[in-house]
This record gives sequence, C-alpha cells and structure tokens, in this order.
Amino acid sequence: MTKTSDQSFRPIIGIDLGTTNSAAAYIYKQKPTIIPMKNERAMIPSVVLRDPDGNVTVGEDARSALVAMPDYTKAAVKRDMGEDKTISLGDKSYTPEEISAMIVKEIKHKADQQLGEGEKEAVITVPAYFTNQQRQATKQAGELAGFTVERIINEPTAAALAYGMHHMKNNSHILVYDLGGGTFDVSVVELMDGILEVKASAGNHQLGGEDFDWRLVDWFAEKIMDEHQIDPRDDIRARARLKEEAEKVKKQLSFKETVDVSIPVATVSGNKPIGLDVTLTRDQFVSLIEPLLLETKDKLKQVLNDADLKNEAIDDVILVGGSTRIPHIHQLVTDFFGKAPHADVNPDEAVALGASVQAGIKSGALANSNLIITDVAPFSMGIAVLDSTRSAMKPGKFHTIIPRNTTIPVTRTETYVTSFNNQTAVNIEIYQGENDWVKDNYFLNEFLLEGLPPKPAGNEAVDVTFRYNLNGILEVTAKNTSSGNEMTVTIEDAIDRSSDDAFQDSLAKIEAAYEPDEEEMDQQLDLFGWNENDVAAENESHDDLLQEAGDWKERFQEALNENGDNVTLKDAIENLQAAIQSNDPKTLNETVEHAIDLAIELEL
Repeated sequence: MTKTSDQSFRPIIGIDLGTTNSAAAYIYKQKPTIIPMKNERAMIPSVVLRDPDGNVTVGEDARSALVAMPDYTKAAVKRDMGEDKTISLGDKSYTPEEISAMIVKEIKHKADQQLGEGEKEAVITVPAYFTNQQRQATKQAGELAGFTVERIINEPTAAALAYGMHHMKNNSHILVYDLGGGTFDVSVVELMDGILEVKASAGNHQLGGEDFDWRLVDWFAEKIMDEHQIDPRDDIRARARLKEEAEKVKKQLSFKETVDVSIPVATVSGNKPIGLDVTLTRDQFVSLIEPLLLETKDKLKQVLNDADLKNEAIDDVILVGGSTRIPHIHQLVTDFFGKAPHADVNPDEAVALGASVQAGIKSGALANSNLIITDVAPFSMGIAVLDSTRSAMKPGKFHTIIPRNTTIPVTRTETYVTSFNNQTAVNIEIYQGENDWVKDNYFLNEFLLEGLPPKPAGNEAVDVTFRYNLNGILEVTAKNTSSGNEMTVTIEDAIDRSSDDAFQDSLAKIEAAYEPDEEEMDQQLDLFGWNENDVAAENESHDDLLQEAGDWKERFQEALNENGDNVTLKDAIENLQAAIQSNDPKTLNETVEHAIDLAIELEL
C-alpha cells in the first residue's frame, strides 16, 4: 500500500476578534507571527461601514465614518454577540454574527494575501466569560467569513500560551489580567514542564474600555448641559463626536497628567453651534472609572480564591488588552500583588499570538514544542429540579452537573428519578450560573424526553449527561435507563444556528452586502437609512437637513459680513445654496458635514 500526500492540509491561523480592534497571527518558522493588516499595522479596527451606495468597508475608514455616518456604521459588535437582535446599517439589517463575519472576512483577505488563496482554518478567541450562545455566535461568524472553525479558546488562555512559548522551562503560577475594549477576564494559569493548566477564571463580558469612554461622554455632556441647557447625547452625530473625543482623551491621559478638551462644534441648537472647552485631569478620569476598576479588583480576589492561592503565590502577572495601558490599572495590579506586572508581553498582540500557538499545536506546526494546554469551564452548568428539602416540593431548584472551573473537555452524568406517579415524560431545562435557583441563572435550552414507562414516582431513572468540549460548547443527553429512549441537544443560541437554511441565508446576506445591485443602489436616498415606505420619517429628516443647511448658510453669511472678503466662506455659502436647491439628501448631508468641518477649522 502506498501512502499518498495529505490533501486535507490547510493553513490554520489564530484570530483575536476584539471589541475595539482585531488581529490575526500564524506560525512562521516555529514562531507566532502577526499577519499585517492595512498599512502594515498589527490590528484592524473592529468597525463595519455599509455606505449609502451599498459598499462594505471594514477597519480604519469605517471608524472614520462613525461621526459622519452613524446610521451606517457599527462598532463594538462583540458586545451584542449571541443576542437575538438585528443591527441596522442604513436600510439593511444584520445579526451581530453577520457583522462580525464582515470583520473576519477582512482578516481572511489579509491572511490570503500573506499565506496564499485557498481554504483555511481558524482558532478564534473569546472572553473566558462568554456564554455558550456567544461562543456559538463567534464560531458562526468565522464560518460565514469562509473559515473552518473547529476551535474556540479563551482570550486569557491564549495570552498565557503566548507567554508560555518563551518560558517553557519555568514552573510558576501566572495571572492574566485581560482588560480590552469591551470585556474583562482574569485567569490563573499554572505552568509546569511545558503544561499550561488553567486553574480558574473570572470576569465580566460587559466591562472594558468602551465603558470608560462612555463615562467620559457623560462627563462631557454634563459640562455642556450646565452651560447651554442642552443634552448633546440626544443628537446621534453629537453623541458619536463626543465618543470619538473620549477615546482620544483617554489615550492622551495615559501619558499626560492633564488634557485640554476643545470641541468647537459638538452639536447645533437652532442657529448656534454648541462647543466644549474644558480641562480634564488624570485624577478626574480615574475617579470617573474607579467603580469599574474596583470590580476588576473583586474579580482578582475571586479567581485567587477559586484557585485556592494567595496573592504571593502568583509569580508573574501578564497585562493584556489596550485598556491596561491606563497607568492606574498598572498601579492597581502592582499594589494588589506587591510586584510590577510582566513587561515583555505586547498587550495588543498577545491574544492573537497565543491563538496562533494553539493553531500551531493543532496543525502540527508546533508538534515539537511539547506545549500542552488545558482550560476550564467558566460557569457552572446544570438543570432545574424539584426542591425536596422542605415539606412541600418546590420547582426551580438548580442542580449543578459541571461545576465552574472544571477542567475541560469534560463529561459528567447525573441520575434523576421521576417525581410523579405514572410520569411518562420529563422536561430537561438547562441553565448556567452560580445561584441556587434557576430563575437567577442563565437559561440555555430545554427539551422533552418522552416514552418513560408509567410507574410510581421515583421508580423510573433518567441519566442526564453533559459534555463540555474544548470550544466551551455544551452537549446534553437525557436517557431513560429502562426503555433506552434518549435525546441529545447541542446548546445553540436563540437563532437556530444548527439550521443549514439559516446559515445559508446569513451567507447570502453577507455576499449581497459585498455585491449591491444597481436597483438597490438607485434606491439609496441619504445618510439616515430612509426608505420609500416611511414617507413621514423621510420628510421630517429631510426638513431637518434643509433647516441645518440654511442655518449654516446664514451663519457663514454673518461671518462674511463681519470679516470682509473671504473666499472660503463665499465658496461655502455657494455650496450650501446649491445643495438646498438640489434638494438631494445625500448632497445636503455631505455639504452640512463640510460646513461643520469648516466651522471647526475657522473656530466660528
């Protein structure tokens, strides 16, 4: 028998699908290597724009459009993953995983340029505290983008892998403090003779740099309200403009003690532009975000308790995620552990590099590294049962089958008996969480096992088996031991991910987003997602645009009268008049945007 070459081989890359930025890496000459994105940068902004002509843009250009075209752009979609909702980009609606797929599709394009065209597999990272639904949605996004996704790993675990590659001979306990744009995770990892074992994880998938930005936005808005009695957050563009400024200020405060915030035109009220001029200190910023930082400190205590370790048992602390560049976070961690965090891990690249290490282990590219990784289940998982500890039977008690921080993959079986005479079916309700009652935990799914022989209560047994795999995805089987009847369900999110029809529908939507037809392009009306079926809303928004253009024309004319012959102002007035006469929403909007930019430039 002759052995043929392996035709099934495909490159495997690691992807850090982040809230604010995303990155990818692969193994090159036995080393994890970042795949360069646009302009050779390591990361790409996780922002999607579908402009009025139907063209999809991902990355820096999309982020630049957040202020000008807020109704056509989406940032921080990671926070919506796994939810049964739709997100509008103009007149089209997409699920969170479909928008995420557009980001991953851009990454695949860069990977194809680096590694060549063809089928590719991806290891995609998720926050350790992502639910099963969120993990499934992430896997779906990767597959919609054209990858084969057979492995999902936790972000702090990936960061530990990036660290472990360079410290194979160490025997130590590592703590990974991962604070990104939208999520926070902390994990304790033991490294021993090339084996990385996750001991415990904790976190909050709704805590990150985005929350810091919005605290600043609220602070800016309150300053404007105090002076002008108008809330700029009610204006979608003003809100986007303040958010953009908040991100800049946050970054500047990482290397400055004070920052002068100057926004000549934050919003417009009537014929008057409303601006903001204020000085913000680093201490003021810290006071705004202190409650959020204290929550991360509580998670540090929790994860150490779960790992049964004291602070001094941690040998190295790794900071991961762009938000860890905030000096106060560095100080918080230093004070907590009595030592400075490890300095040789790039907080922006560590997760992608670690994902590529996992990819290299899986593909065999790092078969000689002898590096082995184990992970844990971040939540307890179990089913609803009757509480029989009291005189009356009470439904809704949570019975754990897989406790949180159990090493995965894992399979656990528990046996339950019928509760009523002649019971022929049992409803299996599946939950995850840490509370005693299911009403306080997170519902995952339910199914009905029928065909039980009718017998007195307690005389028929049902074995419930939980299988939790390396991707953090749960499979549940219920089997009646006497009849042999059984049923298995893989936990999916609220949208039917297991349906091939649903997958094909999403795939068709994404492909259509990249290939808008001429009829659809002709129907694009403006930058606010109007459509022909909503005439009232169209007329109202159109009137607002006309009014705004007229206001700017009048203001520029006043400035021209005061300043004499100014060619720039004359041109702006002529452009505004032409836009008003054209009555075209797209032209009006673009001209108004140029007017705002000019007002900022001339400080009018």
